[in-house]
Amino acid sequence: MSGPGGVGKGTVVARLLELEPGLRLSRSWTTRPQRPGEPDGAYVFADRAEFERRIADGGFLEWTPYPGTGHLYGTPTLDDESDGARDRAPIVLEIELDGAQQVKAVHPDAVLILIVAPSPEARAVRLRKRGDDEQSVARRMEVGAREERLGRQLADHVVVNDDVDRAAQEVAGILRGHQTGG
Repeated sequence: MSGPGGVGKGTVVARLLELEPGLRLSRSWTTRPQRPGEPDGAYVFADRAEFERRIADGGFLEWTPYPGTGHLYGTPTLDDESDGARDRAPIVLEIELDGAQQVKAVHPDAVLILIVAPSPEARAVRLRKRGDDEQSVARRMEVGAREERLGRQLADHVVVNDDVDRAAQEVAGILRGHQTGG
């Protein structure tokens, strides 16, 4: 699952995992600081040197710098036992669009679902509610508009997050359809 910042990817994914307990979420790494109130398990929070060592060791399926911030984000390789990958449950990746492109290049059968907000205004409100300052909101809105345009071209499915429960149920239906070959 991918989408611009502020579309509610994490919220939709959390609800999806409640609806579909047979799915497993891969926990991403990041070099950004933990936000106030953000759970410790939301990411593996690493310093830049540790993250770069893991890149050099081939420890990421995908990784990317987030535009405008310099923070790095990455998904551990799927055979990383510390991420529980020995369990063969279907894996959900919550990743940036650049990372989604990398995953599709290596795993063309991966299903890319783009999550979008119902409007740019709704996305800006969500960014402000999570504590982004106005300069950050403006930068993320600009980056997000480009990401959404590209994401709509690349995605197998686009889901509007206008209601978390509805969006999560739509994603669950899409995934069930792919699992049954539909």
